[in-house]
Amino acid sequence: MDAVCASALVGNEMPIAADVILGSNVTIFHSDLVNLYGCTIGGDTRIGAFVEIQKNASVGERCKVSSHSFICEGVVIEDEVFIGHGVMFTNDIYPAATTNEGTLKGASDWEVVPTLVKKRASIGSNATILAGLTIGAGALIGAGAVVTHDVPDYAIVAGVPARVIGDVRNNKQ
Repeated sequence: MDAVCASALVGNEMPIAADVILGSNVTIFHSDLVNLYGCTIGGDTRIGAFVEIQKNASVGERCKVSSHSFICEGVVIEDEVFIGHGVMFTNDIYPAATTNEGTLKGASDWEVVPTLVKKRASIGSNATILAGLTIGAGALIGAGAVVTHDVPDYAIVAGVPARVIGDVRNNKQ
């Protein structure tokens, strides 16, 4: 990575925090309309408007993250991955606002469950990726899919819940 981003907070705009590490030639369309903090973004990657990338998340090189997507803590996206519009990642298998005692949960009350998206995978618009999964290399996730299990390399998955419906190597044009 080439540089740590200088904080970019003006008025009521959302920030690109000072602790964001950006590779060379990263393009952030409408930098006043993203929320990036504590993350790493690889070189030549493009980030659309209304994207949030949280601390301890990383996006590889030559990726495209389309608008309105949410990449939470614990998500690792390898190189050359496509993230469609409105893709949502999760990082907690049993989310709750409060503890069993009824107090608001803090950082020590839950554990981040990591997710890995391997090289050249493509995730269609409005897909939801549950915590703790691996999306295989070159895999294709259909728009609107809810991914509840690991996706093999080169698999095409679609539906709710997502199921394997093909292999991208058989469908290349």
